[in-house]
Amino acid sequence: PVQAGDVNVQQTQEEDPKQPNANNTTMYMYHDGFADAWSHFNTNDTESAEEGELREEKDNGIIDINLRFRMKPDLDKRLLMTADGEFRGNFKITAEGDWTNGDNNGPCNNDCENLNITVFRGGAEVYTNQFTGIQQGENSVPFAFAVTEDHMEWDGRDDNPIIEVTMKLKGDYQQGWLGGTGNPAAFAIKLGEQSRFEMPISEDSWSEEFQAGEDMMMDDEDAPGFTLVAASAALGMALFMNKGREEDEE
Repeated sequence: PVQAGDVNVQQTQEEDPKQPNANNTTMYMYHDGFADAWSHFNTNDTESAEEGELREEKDNGIIDINLRFRMKPDLDKRLLMTADGEFRGNFKITAEGDWTNGDNNGPCNNDCENLNITVFRGGAEVYTNQFTGIQQGENSVPFAFAVTEDHMEWDGRDDNPIIEVTMKLKGDYQQGWLGGTGNPAAFAIKLGEQSRFEMPISEDSWSEEFQAGEDMMMDDEDAPGFTLVAASAALGMALFMNKGREEDEE
C-alpha cells in the first residue's frame, strides 16, 4: 500500500524545477547567446549560453541592449506575496565605453541610456529604476522594492513574471597609423545564479485551497453589501406594512 509519506515524496519528485515551490522562490536569468532571453526558478539550464554570460562588443558606435527575461515555461501557479515582504534582485553586469549623456566625458550625445531594470507582472509594470552609479568594468547591481496591494497576487500565466534590462552604450575607438584612439564599448550580463530575482512568496500560496481559488469564491449571502441590502429591504417592507395597517384603522 502507498503511504502518505510516499505520496508526498512522489509529488515532490514530479514538481517542475522551473516553477516556484515552497523551497525555491528565486528566479534566474538565461540567454541562448543569440536572440532568446528567458527566466525560471531552476538554478541551471542546458539551453543557456555555455559561457555563462551574454556579451556584446562594438569598437565604434552604439550597443543597444533590450533584454526581456520572460519566465519560460509560463508560471503555472497562483502566487500570494507576504504583506510586508520585499522583492530583491541582484544582477552582475559589465559596462565599458560611455553611456552617460551630457557629461562631456565621452562620445555620448543624447544617444545613450543608463542601465534600466523593469519588472512586470504580466502586462503590468510593478517596478522600474534607472541606475546612475554604474562603473567601468564589472558591477554587482542590487535592487529591491516592497510588496504593495496592487501586486500581492500573481495569477499564473496571466501574471507571468518578466524582467526587462535596457541600456545604450557607445564606443569611439578608431585605429590609426600610429595606434588606436578612443575606447570600445561592451556590455555583459552574467546568467544563472549570478543574475537572480527573489520573490517574497507567502507559504499560503502552496495550499490546495489557494491554488483552487476557493478564497475568491463566496456565496451571495457572504458577498459584501448583501447583509446591508437585505436589512434595507426588510426595513422597507416593515414600513410599508405598518403604513397599510394605519390606513385600514382610519
